[in-house]
Amino acid sequence: MSKRDLKKYLTALTKEQLEEQLVELYEKFSPVKVYYDFVFNPKEDKLLQEAKVKISHEYFPVKKPNARWRPKAKMRRSVAQKIIKHFISLGVDSFIIADLMLYNIEIAQTYSSNNFIKQELFYKSIFNSFEQAVNFLISSGIFHEFKPRVQAIYQETLQQKWKNRYDFEAILDKTEI
Repeated sequence: MSKRDLKKYLTALTKEQLEEQLVELYEKFSPVKVYYDFVFNPKEDKLLQEAKVKISHEYFPVKKPNARWRPKAKMRRSVAQKIIKHFISLGVDSFIIADLMLYNIEIAQTYSSNNFIKQELFYKSIFNSFEQAVNFLISSGIFHEFKPRVQAIYQETLQQKWKNRYDFEAILDKTEI
């Protein structure tokens, strides 16, 4: 069904039929429920804090009570990417999305400053996150508000002597044009 056909169908419905269909969609499909819950009660600060906790647990997992051993850090970039994608689909403020994107990189750098990481994929993955964040900041027109954090991330790559630190520099050089 095309968008035009859908509009034609919806205009033919009575107000009661339309309300009934929306309630049915809300009850039947989780993404619709999540969307409307957010639209009518956008607790963006709470969502941001929950997201930051999830991301930080990827690098610094919390030991469960009565557990015999401490869980190992998983360092999955995909967890943060899913959350960021979800925030974008909900229409969360771009400042909050940008904050989360940069937080993801910063927490990974905090982890790597205290732990030796052999996997080259980790560094490449964080670079990809950095590039996406900078592109998002530029396209949203908010780069200058976050420039100090972006530069701090770059400085941290230099301090930790990441092998791909010059890739980070190349991205920053593009922003100075």
